[in-house]
Amino acid sequence: MDKQSQDKFLNFILERVQEGKEEEAREILTINFKKQAEGTFSLEDVQQFIPKMISLLKPEKLGEVQEVVKQFGGNFVK
Repeated sequence: MDKQSQDKFLNFILERVQEGKEEEAREILTINFKKQAEGTFSLEDVQQFIPKMISLLKPEKLGEVQEVVKQFGGNFVK
């Protein structure tokens, strides 16, 4: 995922996280983007990422986020 796509995804997610959880979500995503760039993003990272992000999202936004992640999910793990 290029930097522009990462920024779009980051903003998309941040608009859908619970109030007060934005910085935690930003940190998680930034770490994962860095791992992607380094080529070290693994299935284990995905398995840790998903439950953390779900816990930060507004419940009513979960379905919307899941659909977007499905579309782009193949780009996360190489």
